[in-house]
Amino acid sequence: MASEWIKARQTRYGAFLVLYVAVVVGAVGLANWLASRKNATFDATANKRFTLSDQTRKITGNLTRDINIYYFNKSESFDQARNMLDRYKNLSTKIHIQYIDPEKKPDVARAEGVRAFGDIIVDSGVKKETARSLTEEELTGALVRSIKTGLRMVCFINGSGEHPLIDTTREGYAAVKDVLEKNNYKTDTVSLIGKPEVPSTCTVIVISGPKTDYIQEAVAAVKKFVEGGGRALVNLDPVLNLPNDKMGDTPNIEAMLAGWGVTPTRDVILDPRSALGQFSPVVSAYASHAIVNVMVGIDTVFPLSRSLDVKAPGEKLFGSSAESISLQDPKLPLKEADLDKGPKGPFTLGAAIKVGKAPTQGLVVVVGSSSWLTNSIFGAPVGNKNLVLNMFNWLTSDEDLISIRPKDPEDRRMKVTGNAMWVLFFTSVIMLPLIVILSGVSTWWKRR
Repeated sequence: MASEWIKARQTRYGAFLVLYVAVVVGAVGLANWLASRKNATFDATANKRFTLSDQTRKITGNLTRDINIYYFNKSESFDQARNMLDRYKNLSTKIHIQYIDPEKKPDVARAEGVRAFGDIIVDSGVKKETARSLTEEELTGALVRSIKTGLRMVCFINGSGEHPLIDTTREGYAAVKDVLEKNNYKTDTVSLIGKPEVPSTCTVIVISGPKTDYIQEAVAAVKKFVEGGGRALVNLDPVLNLPNDKMGDTPNIEAMLAGWGVTPTRDVILDPRSALGQFSPVVSAYASHAIVNVMVGIDTVFPLSRSLDVKAPGEKLFGSSAESISLQDPKLPLKEADLDKGPKGPFTLGAAIKVGKAPTQGLVVVVGSSSWLTNSIFGAPVGNKNLVLNMFNWLTSDEDLISIRPKDPEDRRMKVTGNAMWVLFFTSVIMLPLIVILSGVSTWWKRR
C-alpha cells in the first residue's frame, strides 16, 4: 500500500510539474508573440523627445497601401537609424523598412537616386520622396508627399508692399515658405498689378499685409478666383499711421471680405497679459471648427492685430483674451489713460468662410494680422506653425492631415555663468577630492 501511495504521489507531482512547465512555456511564447507584433515603449523625457507626433500617428494610422522606406548609409550606422525608423514601423503593419549600404549595393543606390549617405527614400508605390535627415519632420514630410498626389500651388500676391516670401529677416516669410514646401506644397509669387488675373496654376492665394490697397481690377480678379471655387488666405494689418510706416488702410479688400461675411474692424488689439508685448495678443481659446479642433491647449500669437466682425456664412475660429483691449486710431506712444477708453475683449481675430455652393464653392480664411507668419514669430515656441498648416490643409481639402506636427528639438543645454563656473570648479576639483583625502587620513589615524 505504501509503495502504491508513493507512486501515486510521484505521478501527481510529475503531472503538476509537466503542467507548470507547459504554463511557463506557453506564457513565454505568448509574450514573445505579442512582442513581435507590438513593441510597447514608455517615453519618460520631459519634452517627449522619443514620442512621435499626432500628425505622424494620424497619417500612419490611415495608410491604405504598403509603404517601403529605404535607409541608405554605412552598415555601422544602421543601429542608430533603427531608433527612429522602428518607431514608424511599430505604428503600422503597412510600413516596411530596409537598410542598404550604398558601398555594398551601389546599383540599388543609383537606381533610387541616392545622392548622399543618410538619404531616406519613402516609396508608396505611386511616388517616391526623399528625406534628407533622420528627423520626424523630414520623414513625415516625405511620407505625406509620397502618398498625396496632385499639385498644390500656394501663390503669394506681391506688388503692394506684402511680406516678401524669400526674405530671411525678421519680417520676411522665408520660414513659412520652407514649412509649406516640406509639407507637400509648392510656392510662388504673383502680381495682380500688370495683369489682374490669378494664374490657373494657383490652388491657394495668399494676401498678406499689403501696405497699399488693391486696385479694383485686382480685387475683381481675387473675387473671380474665389467665387469660381478658388481658395484664399487673407492676413490684414491694423490701420496704423506709424512715424516711418503706414499700414492696414485697404478699404477695397475690406469691402470684398465684408461681402463674404467678414468685416475687418479698423482698430488695433492690445493684450496686457502677453509675454511678447501688449501689441502681440495671445490666443488660448478656439472655436469648434476643423482647422482649430486639435489646437486645444496650444497658444498662438498674433502681433499687430485687428479684430473681425463675423456674420454668416463666416465662422469664427479664434479670438483674443477677455483682458484684451480694442483701440481705434491710437496715438503713439500709448498712455495708461488710453487703455481705459477702449472696449474689453474677447475679440475675433480669425475666421473661415465658405463662399457660394458646390461645385464652385470657394474657401477663405481671414486673420486680423499679417505678422503672425513672419520669421521672428516662427522661431518662437508657439503654435503658429501648426495653425497655418491646418489652415492650408482645410483650404486644399486635405482635412485628414489636420493635426499637431512634430515639435522642434528642445535646447536643453545648461548655461553656466562665470561665477557658477568658479563654484563648480571649487567644489568638484578642490572640495570633493579634499574630503576624500581627509576621510582616508582620518580612518588611517583611528586605526593606527
